[in-house]
Amino acid sequence: MLSFIGRNIIQKIVTLFFVSVISFLIIHLAPGKPTQVDPMNPRFTPELVEKFKKEFHLDKPLYKQYLIFYKDLLTGETVSWKDNQPVLEKIWERFLNSLPLFIVGTLLTWTLSFPVGIHSAIYRGGIYDRSATFFSYLLISIPGFFFAYILIAFVVTRLHVPVIGMETFGLGNRFWLNMVMDRLWHLLLPSILGATGGIAILSRYVRGQMLEVEGEDYVRTARAKGLPPEQVHYKHALRNALLPFVTMFGLILPGLIGGSVIIESIFSWPGMGRMAYEAILARDYPVILTVNFLSAALVLAGTFVSDILYLIVDPRIRL
Repeated sequence: MLSFIGRNIIQKIVTLFFVSVISFLIIHLAPGKPTQVDPMNPRFTPELVEKFKKEFHLDKPLYKQYLIFYKDLLTGETVSWKDNQPVLEKIWERFLNSLPLFIVGTLLTWTLSFPVGIHSAIYRGGIYDRSATFFSYLLISIPGFFFAYILIAFVVTRLHVPVIGMETFGLGNRFWLNMVMDRLWHLLLPSILGATGGIAILSRYVRGQMLEVEGEDYVRTARAKGLPPEQVHYKHALRNALLPFVTMFGLILPGLIGGSVIIESIFSWPGMGRMAYEAILARDYPVILTVNFLSAALVLAGTFVSDILYLIVDPRIRL
C-alpha cells in the first residue's frame, strides 16, 4: 500500500512537470505576443514595450522564463500582466466564488443521477424508462446558453425576482438572514442549470452499467436463490456497477478550477471559468499558465483518489 502510494506520487509529480513544460511552450508559441506594438494605441510605445519585457523577464531565453515563472509561482510572487495583482490571490478569490456552484451542482448531479438511472434499468422499457430517456436526450440536446436564457426569462417574468450576479444589486446592509437567503437564491438557478446536463449524461451511464451487470450470471443466481429484489439490485448489481463511476468521481475535481464559462458569463458570476476566459482574451499569460497548472494538478489528484477508492468499492482489487 505505502509503496504504491509512493510510486504513484512520484509518477504524478513527473507527469505534472511535463505538463507544465508543454503548456508553457504552447502558450509562448501561440500567434500574437503581449509585447507587440499596437498601432491603434499611441500610448503603447516601443519604450514601454521594452520596459514591459524587462519587468516580466520576457527579454530572457525561454528556459529562463520557465524557471523564473514557476519559481515565482511556488513562492507566491507571480503577478497578472493585466492589473499587476498577485495571481494566486486572484485565483483564490474567484475559487471561493466558484466553490458553492461546484458543490451544489455536484451534489445535485450525483444524488439525482443514480436514482434515475437505477430505476430506469430496473424497469427497462416501461413508461418511467422511456420518459427518463426522452428528457435526458432533450437536456443533452438543448444548448446550455439557450436553456439558461429560457430559465432566466421564465423566473424574471413569472416570479419577478433578480437572478443575475451573486447578490441583488442595492440590497445594502440588510439583516444577515436576508443576505444569506438572497445569496442562496442567486446560487440556485446557475447550480440547477449546471447540473441538468450532468444528470442527463450520468443517468444514462448508470442505466447502461446497471443493465450490463443485471445480465451477469451471479445476478441471475442471486435471483434464483430467492433473494429479495432490493438485495439483488442494490447489493449484488449496484456495487459491481459502481467501479467505472469511481474514476468519473475522481475526475470531477478539475471542475473546481474550470467551472462553467457559459453559465458564469450569462449569470455574471465572478468565478474561475469566467476569469480564465477573460485572461485568454487579454493574453494574461501568468493567469492562463497558473490556471492550467492547477487544473493539471487537480486531474492528477483526482486519479490518485480514484485509485484509492477502488479498494473500498471492490475489495478484490489489490494495490
